[in-house]
Amino acid sequence: MVAANVSPNNSSNTLSRLINGILSIKPLSDLAKHQARSMMIKRAESIGVYWRKEVEVLRSRHSAAEFSPEWDDALRQTLNPDLVYPDYYLRSFHAYEQGNLSWEAAMEVEVAAHAVHARIFPDAGAQGDAMLRQSYHAVMQPAIATPPQDILDLGCSVGMSTFALQDIYPHAQITGLDLSPYFLAIAQYRAQNVVSTEKPIHWLHAAAESTGLPDASFDLVSTHLMFHELPQSAAIAILKEARRLLRPGGHLSIMDMNPKSEIYAKMPPYILTLLKSTEPYLDQYFTLDLEQAIADAGFTPPTLTCNSPRHRTVIAQVR
Repeated sequence: MVAANVSPNNSSNTLSRLINGILSIKPLSDLAKHQARSMMIKRAESIGVYWRKEVEVLRSRHSAAEFSPEWDDALRQTLNPDLVYPDYYLRSFHAYEQGNLSWEAAMEVEVAAHAVHARIFPDAGAQGDAMLRQSYHAVMQPAIATPPQDILDLGCSVGMSTFALQDIYPHAQITGLDLSPYFLAIAQYRAQNVVSTEKPIHWLHAAAESTGLPDASFDLVSTHLMFHELPQSAAIAILKEARRLLRPGGHLSIMDMNPKSEIYAKMPPYILTLLKSTEPYLDQYFTLDLEQAIADAGFTPPTLTCNSPRHRTVIAQVR
C-alpha cells in the first residue's frame, strides 16, 4: 500500500466527499461534464483557438466529406486487435462517455490542450501549452547528462509530447505508446506534416503497464500528463514496467499536476467539481506517494521540480 503524500485538512476532505457524492448522481455528473466542456470551448474561442472549426477540418482531412473515410483506414492501421483494455480505461474521461476510445475525444485533444493550458502562465493564451512543454524540457534536459538514443513516450496521446521530444532529441529513435488507437491515428496523421528526421517515430497501440517491448531497450521513459488519469494500482504497475524497459543508468521522467500546488488547494468548489467530473482518478493521484512508489519500483530517489505554478517534473534514474 502506498502512503499519501498529501494531507488535506478536514474541510478539504469534507468538500471532496461532498463533490464525489454529487458526481455519483448521473444527471448531476452529466451536467458537470457538459459545463466543463462548454467552459473549455469558450476559453479556446476567447484565445483565438477556433475549436469547432479546427475539429471539422480535421474530421474531413481537408476534403468535402463530413467524415473522411481515410480515418477508418488509419484506425485499422494503428489498432492492435489482440489488446485487452484494462477496466480503468473503459470509463468516461474528459467529459466523453466513451472516454479516450472515440474519434471525438481524439480530434479534440489539441484544441482542449490549448484551452486548458492557456492560463498557466501570465498572458500565455494559445501558447500556454507549448510553454508548458518547454518548461518540462528545461528541467529534464540538464538532468540527463548523456542524450538518450532510444526514448519511449508513455501515454503519448495524439503525439504532441512525442513531437516535442523529437524536437529536442532529433537523432533519437522515439516510440510513442498509447492505449487509444484513435489517438494514435491522429498522431500518425500529424507526423506526416512534421519535418522528417533520421529516425521516424514508431507508434505502438499497447498498455503502458504491459507494453510487450523488450527488457532494457530504452535510455529514457517520459510521460506527460498521464499519471493523474490512473488509479494507483495502474500507476505502480507502470512504474515497474518503466524500470524493466530502461537500460542501466536510464532515466524516468514524469511531468504532471502538482498535488501540492496552492492552486488546487484554493480552487473554488464549483471549478473543482467540474475538474473532478472529467478526471475520475484525481483523488487517487493526489493521494499517491509518487516518490516512494518510484523508489519501490527500482529507481533512485527522484528529484521533484515545479515547472509551472500547477505542474511538477519528477526525474529518477535506474538504481
